[in-house]
Amino acid sequence: MYDDQLHTLLRQPIIARFTTIRPDGYPHTVPVWFMLDGDDLLLFTLRDARKVKNALAHPKGCFSLGGDPAGSPGYLIDGDLVVEDDPEHLMAARITNHYESPEKAAEDLAAWQDENFVVLRLKPRRVVQVS
Repeated sequence: MYDDQLHTLLRQPIIARFTTIRPDGYPHTVPVWFMLDGDDLLLFTLRDARKVKNALAHPKGCFSLGGDPAGSPGYLIDGDLVVEDDPEHLMAARITNHYESPEKAAEDLAAWQDENFVVLRLKPRRVVQVS
């Protein structure tokens, strides 16, 4: 599904923009940490976050990434969303350790131990390269 350039980009700890659709029909776009799981893109978030409510009501989403520096390729990845429980914070830990130093990740995960996290899984249906 992904070309080599995009596959390399998806494995790096970069900030992506993630879009869901609000109840009023407008997009809700937020910066997120994510990880690749096969072809799926995963992010963790609080259960009561707007993006989760949006995904439950309208399970479609889009990741936007790349395009930095100017002139480098950017990508849009559209797909179907699935909300999954993360009661042991396993995905939260995996993603946090991907983005932060071990010390900072341990500190953040300790601070988040009582949070109710879920995983949003985007199952890609379409990939578009934009320049």
